[in-house]
Amino acid sequence: MTTINNALSGALAAQLALNTTSQNVANVMTPGYTRQGAQFSAMFLSRSNAINPGDGVAVPSLIRFSDAYKSQQMWQAGSSLGQYSTSQPYLTQLEQVMGDDTANINAGLDNFFGALNAASVEPTSSPLREQVISAGNSLAQRFNNLRQLLSTQRQSVTQQRTAIVSQVNEMTANIATLNQKISAATLTGSSPSGLVDERDRQIDQLSGMVGLQVVDQPDGSRNVMLRGGQPLVIGSMASTMTIQANVSGAQTLTLTFARESFTLANGNFGGNLGGLDDFENKALLPLTQSVADMASGMASQVNAQLAAGYAMDGTAGAPLFIFDPTSTNAMLSIRSGVVAQDLAFSAVATEPGNSDNLLTLIDVKNQAVTVSSLGSTLLGDAYTQLIGKLGTDSQQNQASLKTAQTVRNQAEESWKSTSGVNSDEEASNLIQYQQMYQANMKVIAVANQLFDATLSMFG
Repeated sequence: MTTINNALSGALAAQLALNTTSQNVANVMTPGYTRQGAQFSAMFLSRSNAINPGDGVAVPSLIRFSDAYKSQQMWQAGSSLGQYSTSQPYLTQLEQVMGDDTANINAGLDNFFGALNAASVEPTSSPLREQVISAGNSLAQRFNNLRQLLSTQRQSVTQQRTAIVSQVNEMTANIATLNQKISAATLTGSSPSGLVDERDRQIDQLSGMVGLQVVDQPDGSRNVMLRGGQPLVIGSMASTMTIQANVSGAQTLTLTFARESFTLANGNFGGNLGGLDDFENKALLPLTQSVADMASGMASQVNAQLAAGYAMDGTAGAPLFIFDPTSTNAMLSIRSGVVAQDLAFSAVATEPGNSDNLLTLIDVKNQAVTVSSLGSTLLGDAYTQLIGKLGTDSQQNQASLKTAQTVRNQAEESWKSTSGVNSDEEASNLIQYQQMYQANMKVIAVANQLFDATLSMFG
């Protein structure tokens, strides 16, 4: 009977190993699936007999081929990839629009000052003066279009951040629920491998949205925290992230956990939230202010120079541009009601054909304006420098994005080398476990023959 029991235990163990291998093969294409294996252990239950060779084999548990370090590396790489990939579409759009001839402010400045230069040939010409007003209006529209794009991008950032926060809350709740189920399965001795895989997939997706710290717990659960240590998931409890916006449109993130609230400071989120934060505070808002500074400086200098001259009827010069920093679609406009005769090109009230003030006005393009992100720079150079700075930011982000993608790919391959299913290895296991099963069944057959032979001796 010992021979049959030993062989039966071997056949059952081989059958369990075959079942495990079939599960691995079935999930060879399943994202995030962690392969399993049967752990064999020799049994020595009968110890009273010194010559007892043993009592067969058992499978006390299944091995889950998982490396926590490699998982951590993959999640960190996912956070970096999410950060740089989020901001790049915004930067690319700004580059394309600001460099386009139909929206380029430099082209608008050239047209406006070109119209002033053309008017200097015949300062009293109404068509040439009308051309100046038309070019000024076109220049104002270019500023307004860019200002509107920047405003639209900020609205998009706000909406995307709100959507991401909602997803973060959903995933943290799912991870907390999975923690609870995994702890319960571990306590009852059930296999939680499928639950652990699902929790790891949730953590991986979460890492793309925000930088994480993940700490394993003895009961099988995992605590998930932000980079700064603020808790997202502790055991079966999940935090809630909320957004508050002030009158200026700035958003503040708050994390609430167990009746405690944490205000999350900008600058160290990582993931999609970090990418949005970096783009908004390091590129979008400075560029928005710089464009407003440029429009304000240009309008102020042109209006100041016009105020120093005289219109064709000898009256003091009046402003051409109106600057409104609170407007997103009419930040810069032509003064309502202005006509060709109002342009104060003359430096002498009694000489309508005088062009001295007009010549000084043309030179405004070569005067300095103060732009917040550039400092003092020539009006004609300011926009070019803004585009150059934007291009540098975009190239740096693209380089970081490429590096992050490479690191993420390598981290995934490293994870797969331990946890992924290898078809060749599983095929080899199938053959080995099949042979193990057949060999044990052969032992049972031989034992039955011996048992029958023994009985026949007493028949």
